[in-house]
Amino acid sequence: MRAVAARVTEASVTVDGALVGAIGEPGLLVLLGVHREDTPDKAPVMARKLHELRILEGEESCATAGAPLLVVSQFTLYGDTRKGRRPSWSAAASPPLATEVFDAVVAELRGRGARVATGVFGAKMAVHSVNDGPFTVLVEV
Repeated sequence: MRAVAARVTEASVTVDGALVGAIGEPGLLVLLGVHREDTPDKAPVMARKLHELRILEGEESCATAGAPLLVVSQFTLYGDTRKGRRPSWSAAASPPLATEVFDAVVAELRGRGARVATGVFGAKMAVHSVNDGPFTVLVEV
């Protein structure tokens, strides 16, 4: 499983013009990709890493600052571009597995007391963010 975590001052997701998830204050925008060999038992590790990632202002984390996270499913994080010009998606999890793991990460974050907004799994989403810094890191488990 891998995630791109970006420090933002605000972020939102719309589907068909309707707002489905937003954070209107400093926090993290997390694009979460699930690998075909991932299982829900990895969710607590990813949730802990994201929640405790010290990249907010003053080396704070969402856990210490009480900052929100906007988590968006992003299967394209497992696109393989080493051959040709068309990415291969063979490393990405199937939709049923990806949904299960994504939901497990979100549940683990919420279980830790995190304020979490999400996009809509499998939907064509418009993601808006105002990056802070910009400060963006790759998180893998």
